[in-house]
Amino acid sequence: MIVVRLNQPQFEYDIHSLIKAFYPAEDVKVFEKGTKELESTIGMPECSVLFEDGSIVFSIRTKEEDGKNINGEARAEVKDKIVDAVIIEEDEERSSVKCKLKHLIYSVMSKYTGKVLPWGNLTGIRPTKIAYGLLEEGKTEDEVISYMEKVYDCTKEKAELSIDIANRERKLLSTLHYENGYSLYLGIPFCPTTCLYCSFTSYPIGLWKKRVDEYLTAMEKEIDFVSEIYKKKILDTVYIGGGTPTTLEPDELRRLLSYLKNKFDFSTVQEFTVEAGRADSITGEKLEVLKEFGVTRISVNPQTMKEETLKIIGRRHTVEQVKEAFKLAKEVGFPNINMDLILGLPGETQEDVMHTMEEVKKLAPDSLTVHSLAIKRASKLNQWIEEHGIETLNNTEETMEIASKAAMEMNMKPYYLYRQKNMSGNLENVGYATEGNFGIYNILIMEEKQTIVAIGAGTITKRVYSDGRIERVDSVKDVGLYIEKIDEMIERKRLLLSE
Repeated sequence: MIVVRLNQPQFEYDIHSLIKAFYPAEDVKVFEKGTKELESTIGMPECSVLFEDGSIVFSIRTKEEDGKNINGEARAEVKDKIVDAVIIEEDEERSSVKCKLKHLIYSVMSKYTGKVLPWGNLTGIRPTKIAYGLLEEGKTEDEVISYMEKVYDCTKEKAELSIDIANRERKLLSTLHYENGYSLYLGIPFCPTTCLYCSFTSYPIGLWKKRVDEYLTAMEKEIDFVSEIYKKKILDTVYIGGGTPTTLEPDELRRLLSYLKNKFDFSTVQEFTVEAGRADSITGEKLEVLKEFGVTRISVNPQTMKEETLKIIGRRHTVEQVKEAFKLAKEVGFPNINMDLILGLPGETQEDVMHTMEEVKKLAPDSLTVHSLAIKRASKLNQWIEEHGIETLNNTEETMEIASKAAMEMNMKPYYLYRQKNMSGNLENVGYATEGNFGIYNILIMEEKQTIVAIGAGTITKRVYSDGRIERVDSVKDVGLYIEKIDEMIERKRLLLSE
């Protein structure tokens, strides 16, 4: 365990996230001075953050004397303690103080560990939002790169990637109706099984089959409300995710899509996406229903093309089933088929990633989303790591480059990017697509430029105001509770969405 001691409670989340990025295998605990739990941590490797009048002082030290650093790696030179400080101006804005603090911690931790993190001290999930905003202000690309290097300690390569994607996003989003438009998300919280790495709200469809009808009835109530309160607004994109929407039977899909199309004006919809993520949930009949109701984009997600890994992560389908499902979707005639992959899965090597990318290239999807494995607290992956060790999760700049190169060979370009807490290799998730197949909704969910109304259990509605302010309201995650309290869920939205 690595202990972080604070003399007053400030920026705990950012401090924890940044130190955890340097030591992903360690448990990091942040305590305020005087906390009782600190008594049991005496003698452990520790950091301290002291907020004083006019400055912040950060230090890191270890009591080990055997020439090793905090996580046991041998060092050429033992550094028992490194201390540095930064000056804070009187009445300085909180955002500026946070930037200085993170830069200070990164500088000290980088010196101590000898590590350079590709995204520097950035702990947020939307790095392209920084580049996007600076470009909107009229900054040149060189100025944006300089800013991201100086303030956030980003590598030049990551700053350039952010700019490339931000420029593409600005062009794609220019066709949307910001003032009088919105996008719609519908969540289907059922899956064939729960994957090892997953922390999303999902329930095994086998246990919930008898209540799917009730769930759809509750969703229809929300659909009625949203279609009425936003009847004068323009619907730009629709996304049905989960979970796995294709766990629904063909008649259930038909019921949902028919109701949706009858309640909303789809004449303005630029993109209609349905996740058909699991090969073991896809049938020709289901795909025909999706095509019948005008779905333009679907996602068939193998995550890997290595059979052994699929078994480890709990996906009860084979590589061959993935290929068959993808070819079936091609035959049905969807104009945009996406595939999701995860790098850093248990035991996978660079050679495994190369193999996966070669298999994907043979299928030639229209878009590709490459995820870096994120270790979620609520997932089963944490238990797996305890049993097998975090060193079995291997994602690096090299594996990301393998995926990027393969995407380029399929004539794809990066169009959106986001990061998650505790990502393998401290890297990122990148969406690639061929020209004309960029996922608009994916950009919207990251850049927060338009109101997204979300329907279903465990979903979050985000209202974006004209001044850039964002307010959110969530629905309960538990499916049974969502069904029971559907009127309350609608009332929550009414308070947020009413003019």
